[in-house]
Amino acid sequence: MTWKTRNRSFYYEGAPEPDDLDLKPAETALLVIDVQNTYVTRPDRAKLSAAEQASYDKWTPFHDRMRNQVIPNSRRLLDLCRKAKIECLFARIACQTDDGRDRSLSQKMPGWNNLLLPKSKHPSQLVPELSPIGDEITVTKTTDSALTGTNLRLILHNLGIKNVICAGIFTDQCVSSTVRSLADESFQVIVVEDCCAAGTDALHDQELAIINMIYCHVMNTEELVEMMKLK
Repeated sequence: MTWKTRNRSFYYEGAPEPDDLDLKPAETALLVIDVQNTYVTRPDRAKLSAAEQASYDKWTPFHDRMRNQVIPNSRRLLDLCRKAKIECLFARIACQTDDGRDRSLSQKMPGWNNLLLPKSKHPSQLVPELSPIGDEITVTKTTDSALTGTNLRLILHNLGIKNVICAGIFTDQCVSSTVRSLADESFQVIVVEDCCAAGTDALHDQELAIINMIYCHVMNTEELVEMMKLK
């Protein structure tokens, strides 16, 4: 099974297979979304309470996926895109104020999504492996969508971009919101499934099926590299 038939929801079970995509390097950008220190840093499990250890263990598959798939595959794509002169851009969640008073409502709600990530602090920084080099652009947002909360839309248009390759986290949150916004702006969007992660694989797989075929095309790293002839 290839990207043309995988990750299909009920709506697209009988839809014809899409053609290969014509992703011209000058019209294509790679966007890495929210792979930041706060999401990959882990405490010492032995120092946690029993309840905290249970939560720690629930998140272990996510951290394994990040370490073994998402970060290395995304780094490989970054290296190949840079070599091919494809624009590489980054998005990160960070507030302008230390107390987070400029955050959007979704980041002030109680619960896991309550994010206080001041822009100059270590937790809000992009991980070293997936950080910009040279004059590569990073946009800072307090929204899920990298378009809604930044000038990324204008940047992409000014760069002459028509196709956006998306990698990052979380598949069912900021990646999905960004993909939908890009699609609404008539960008052609590709989501690289093994360069993304959600809190669980089930959430990841479910969201890929939801957004595939209507908001984006979902494929893996090898399929994208082969289709674009990246070397």
